[in-house]
Amino acid sequence: MKKIAEPALQSESSLRRRGLMLVLSSPSGAGKSSISRALLARDPNLVMSVSYTTRPPRPGEADGRDYHFVPRARFRKVIAEGGMLEHARVFDHEYGTPRAPVEAALADGRDVLFDIDWQGTQQLAQNARGDLASVFVLPPSMAELERRLHKRAQDPDEVVRRRMAKAGDEMSHWREYDYIIVNHDLDASVLAVEAILAAERRRRDRQIGLDAFVNALRG
Repeated sequence: MKKIAEPALQSESSLRRRGLMLVLSSPSGAGKSSISRALLARDPNLVMSVSYTTRPPRPGEADGRDYHFVPRARFRKVIAEGGMLEHARVFDHEYGTPRAPVEAALADGRDVLFDIDWQGTQQLAQNARGDLASVFVLPPSMAELERRLHKRAQDPDEVVRRRMAKAGDEMSHWREYDYIIVNHDLDASVLAVEAILAAERRRRDRQIGLDAFVNALRG
């Protein structure tokens, strides 16, 4: 008697994952940019969201790599056309995230890293909460924050004073974030964010095809 072949079970390889938006926010100098650079160097599936900004480049920054440096008129045109996921004004300059490249990366299963402030994070939460995991980075002390800002040597003393004055307001939004890290040590902070990212990648609602896979396992 000819044996009737059983239907093939759906394999684990058929599962796909939707990417996520990983946000790092902090007062200037608390360490989010250093953590971001380390994460990107260690994780090939993580890509940086390159924001538009109307501010001039700082020493060592390159257009298209660190930011898209654009005139204010062009920035406003992109907003009017619905091309920004979020945008905010910070220290007399504007910053915003272009929508199209982020949406394409998420659909392709890649994770997108954001180095943005609390205003931008609020807008992302309003527009795409299910794709978002947010981390706020705190300094160990205000004295250490000021030391790091001076050590960076990219801004004049007046700008450092403005950043310190604004830091308290920025830190008041810590409750709006999913995770909090106190950046005593860069390596430890990077490991902490990597653990957060690993857990968020395994969230049930990010596993595409999971229903069919489990139903096949159950027969």
